[in-house]
Amino acid sequence: MLIPISLKGRAAGNIFSWFNYLSVKFSETILVMSTNRDELINKFYSSFQKLDYNGMNSCYSDDIVFFDPVFGLLNGDEAKAMWEMLCKNAKDFSLTYGNIQHLDDEYSTCDWVATYTFSKTGKKVINKIKAYMRFADGKIAEHSDGFSLHKWSSQAFGFSGWLLGWNSFFQRKIKNGAKRNLMKFMEAKKGIGN
Repeated sequence: MLIPISLKGRAAGNIFSWFNYLSVKFSETILVMSTNRDELINKFYSSFQKLDYNGMNSCYSDDIVFFDPVFGLLNGDEAKAMWEMLCKNAKDFSLTYGNIQHLDDEYSTCDWVATYTFSKTGKKVINKIKAYMRFADGKIAEHSDGFSLHKWSSQAFGFSGWLLGWNSFFQRKIKNGAKRNLMKFMEAKKGIGN
């Protein structure tokens, strides 16, 4: 069947108008989602700068999944307790963050640098970290921090960390100690009713 040229033009124009409309709406939706994610990321790290673990944890979903090279995989209350413990025990702490990038409609990344005194040894640590976050229902649902455990242990433990920090046995010892400290912190918190 032949369609008159004038109808073809109108039909094509209507289809292009519809696709243009959808494209604009999709872009507006992505912009709003990116803005909400920017706000959450800024709230999370500006709260961290003030050692405000309540502000940080309010950005997380109740079933947050967290991972980093020191604590490993943490779920829900474990992840929130980790931030509380770190904030309460922080010494000579400062933090910068930036380079926020939105990878798609769920995932964002940013870079952050924490500077502090490692309490176990009294050594200064400057930890450069890449954060990967997945967002769902207006909250951070997954958070993974990537950094070199060898570089971290070289700063935190000095020569022994530099010499042994690449070794899986030494790294496992660091991870087990961090996890044990977190469990003790959570138990003590339960004991005092917080």
